[in-house]
Parts: sequence; C-alpha cells; structure tokens
Amino acid sequence: MEITCSEKELRIFHKVGEAAGELGLPCYLVGGFVRDKLLGRPTKDADFVCVGDALQLASMASRRFVPHPKVSLFKNFGTAHFRLADGFDLEFVGARKESYKRHSRKPDVEPGTIEDDQWRRDFTINALAVSLNKEDFGTLVDPFNGIEDLKNGIIRTPLEPAQTFSDDPLRMMRAIRFAAQLDFSIYPATLRAIREQKDRIRIISQERISDELNKIILSAKPSIGFKLLYDTGLLQLIFPQMVDLAGAEYIDGMGHKDNFYHTLQVLDNAADRSKNLWLRWAAILHDIGKPPTKRFEDGHGWTFHGHEVVGGRMVPKIFKHLKLPLGDQMKYVRKLVELHLRPISLTKEEITNSAIRRLLFDAGEDFDDLMILCESDITSKNKFKVRRFLENFELVRQRCREVEEKDRIRSWQPPITGEMIMQTFGIPPSKPVGVIKDAIKDAILDGVIDNNYDAAFAFMLQKGRECGLKPIASSE
Repeated sequence: MEITCSEKELRIFHKVGEAAGELGLPCYLVGGFVRDKLLGRPTKDADFVCVGDALQLASMASRRFVPHPKVSLFKNFGTAHFRLADGFDLEFVGARKESYKRHSRKPDVEPGTIEDDQWRRDFTINALAVSLNKEDFGTLVDPFNGIEDLKNGIIRTPLEPAQTFSDDPLRMMRAIRFAAQLDFSIYPATLRAIREQKDRIRIISQERISDELNKIILSAKPSIGFKLLYDTGLLQLIFPQMVDLAGAEYIDGMGHKDNFYHTLQVLDNAADRSKNLWLRWAAILHDIGKPPTKRFEDGHGWTFHGHEVVGGRMVPKIFKHLKLPLGDQMKYVRKLVELHLRPISLTKEEITNSAIRRLLFDAGEDFDDLMILCESDITSKNKFKVRRFLENFELVRQRCREVEEKDRIRSWQPPITGEMIMQTFGIPPSKPVGVIKDAIKDAILDGVIDNNYDAAFAFMLQKGRECGLKPIASSE
C-alpha cells in the first residue's frame, strides 16, 4: 500500500514541514488522513502532531498560505485549526501522553513524544504517521503494524483492548463505526473486550453516542454496524426499543418474521436508495411500534394492528432520549413512520382519486421519500413477489403523478382559512373554526366539492349553519 497525494496536498505538507523545521519542532501527519489515503478514500481533513507547541506551529504555517487563513487557537486543549480557501482543513496538536480515571473519559494530559502520541490512539489503523521532517520526509511511522491491519481489513487496538475501552468507552462505538464505514472485521480479542466493557458506555454523553450512531447509519451498509452493536450488547444499552424488535414467537406453529433483522434489511435498502440520514432513521423506526401492538389471534395468527400509529407516537420520545433534533427532522421521521402503510394499502384495492389526494396531501413534499421507504420495506426473498410489489408501487406513483398534475395537492392549502371562517361568522378562535376548516379540506380531498374558492365558501356557509352559526351581514 502506498500513500498517493495530489500535488496540491504535497505542497501543503511541505509548507507545514518547513514551518515546523523553522521552529525546530518534529512534525508528523497522523491518523485518519493517512488511513484514508492508503485506502484510496477521499478526504480533506489533515491532522498534524508536533513535538512541541502546536499553536505556534499553526500560526507559523498559516502565514505560508495565500490568502492567509484565520487560525483558531484552543489554548485549553493545546490545539489549533485553520481552513484553506479550497475547504482543506488542517488541525494541529502537540504530541502527548494520556492517563485516565475510571469515572471519566477525559484524560490527564502531559507533553510526550510521537511514540507516546501513537500509543494513546484508539486503533492501529489510526496510529499511522508520516514524517514531515526534512531528513526523512514521507517516511511511514508504523509501530503497531497498522499497515497490515489495513491490508487485512482489521480493527485492532494498539494497547490491551480492555484497557483501551475502559479508558475511553466511546472507542467501542468508534470501533463499530469504522467496521461499518470500511467494511472491516473487528479483531476477536478486541470484539471480546467490547462485550466485556459494554457497561462502561454509560459514562459517555448521549450526544457523543448518537453522533457515532448517525455515522454508522450513514455508512454504505449500516446493518454491519447494527449487527455488531446488537451482538456486543451495546444496542441493548443505548437503544433498547430497537432490540425489542428482535426474535420471532411461535404459537400453534404460526410465527412472525424477526422484525429486527427485517428492519436492518429495510435500512440497507433505504441506504442503497438515499443518503438522507433522516430517511434512514425512518427506515429504522418504521416498525418500532410492532412490539407493543403484537397480538395472536386464533385462526389468524400474529397481528400488529395500528403499529404505524403507535410507532409514530414513539418517535418523539426516542428522539428525545437519543438527543436527536426535536424539530423538523423528528416531524419528518414521524410522518414517514405514520404513513408507511398507506401506499401499500393503495396497491391492494382499486385506487380512487380521493385516496390518492389524501396521500399526496398528508405526505406533502415528502411523498417521494415515503415511496422510497415503502419500496425499501420489500424484503421478501421471492424475486417474483418483490417485482410484483415494485410494479404496484410504480402504479401508485403513476396515479399520484396524474392527480398531482391536475390538482397540485402536494403543496395545496384549502382556499378557505381559519381567519376567513372567523371573519365570516364573527367568532373568535374556537372548536367550530377547526370543525368547519377540516370539513372543507375533507370535502375537497374526497371530491365532494370542487377545489375552488366559490365552492369552498358555499360549503363553509352550509357547515356553519349545521354548527348553529350565522354569517354576519357583510359576508352575505
């Protein structure tokens, strides 16, 4: 394996090396950039370790670039950062030793050598360093044979793994994340240590855990990471609702599919179709309501009636627990979870324009993502069955396109607003306003009245009379 850098990258590294030489500081390119370059993965983030003052080196190096980038100095942490005009990120830190206390993942730090700095790193593939010093520029420094682990696709810790994970339990999540991102295997002793140290994850903040979880979800095949989280016992600690999906129960010889592994297949299918993190979260949560709704009905078998509604109600609680955003992202995921059976139902009956209009209205601008989720939800191993479902979904898409071209329902709002209702009948905000507004919306979506102002206004007057309201004189 060889590191192949562009001419632009080499110029950057020579400038940093020259600045370090001028200051008399040994300097090395380390970590993820080295790893990713050896693997041929794109990267624009470079980390530099110097034996000495990293803040001084960053300031000196920045002056060698035009235009001069603004340097961010983090004196409390002994790190510095600047970004070049083309978006290339450079981060600087002084070589250090670390020691940990059991109750915290924040280490006690003291200055060290490049060897000390490599010893403190999480995995052998992240402990690789390249010298930027004049006498041996470009030489690979690999004390733990990380290059062989890269070739063999192995995640392994430089130190004894139980100690590595006890010191900083987030490294357990990182090991699984790298396995998912790189499609690597975790070395048996390292994997065993994760199982043994899994309870240490409790000292890690939920934000840091969820950040790693999102990176796993954004990998090309997220199921790799989730299977490892499940097998090591970490998933039971960080996301127990998902573990509740696991297993299949049998009564009178009748069973149901294992919804945990079904969910992982849906997630992988969604990942093949979209890079949208929140669509992938919808794939994870689409059946989350099945465990609390599972029932066995004599003569029929297992049912999960209303699991989409129950699952939708669970979404805000799960997002709050995982410290995920509670705004538009959560509402988007909840919407897809609640609607994910609707397109399927439209493939099983003669589709009416009313049903199509309701689906388009409820899904709105997220209709295409909803259809991606529904198509991802087909996990049968029967190729003919899969093809039939996909063809049915394409028919739904086609009908939706036809109705959308005619009615523009996806971005539609009823022609009569709540304010108009209040002005017409001279009433304040109240229950009748909502009743009349919903009745107008339903009448238009169901095709009872035309989608225009005059028809909607006449229908509003009719519903108002039914509610015992009279229009004020100016509205007649």
